[in-house]
Amino acid sequence: MKPIGYWLNRTDQAITRYMNGMLQEFGLTRVAWQVLNVVHDTPEATDVDVRSALSANADTHTLTAAVETVLADGWASRPAPERLTLTRSGRRRLNEVAERVATFRDLSTSGISPDEYRTAVLVLERMALNLETATGADLTGREAWSPRG
Repeated sequence: MKPIGYWLNRTDQAITRYMNGMLQEFGLTRVAWQVLNVVHDTPEATDVDVRSALSANADTHTLTAAVETVLADGWASRPAPERLTLTRSGRRRLNEVAERVATFRDLSTSGISPDEYRTAVLVLERMALNLETATGADLTGREAWSPRG
């Protein structure tokens, strides 16, 4: 059996490859789509909000390029310096993308029960928090998990 690191890397690469292909017709990448979701969930998000929320997903250069893409393609605008908001067109198009993402999620979890999925996510979260605590890093901006709560 291959170790967990192998499967984590292979899964992440497969997710990115599939999503990039699926999102290409919308002019998006997986990271640009993630940026749009941060902006959707945080009206008038700041650039710092985006970098903070997605720091575990991409480096600063990649995130900056993704922000520039969503601005240039009219998905988002800057109502003020260093702030982002979805445009009306961006909101509408993001709803279209959401339908594709739902199909992707169904495909990627085919044959996996909701309990299995939840267990996998909880185990990976615990592993990440264990290692972040051990190294003093916290890539999520949350308090570190501890066995006491």
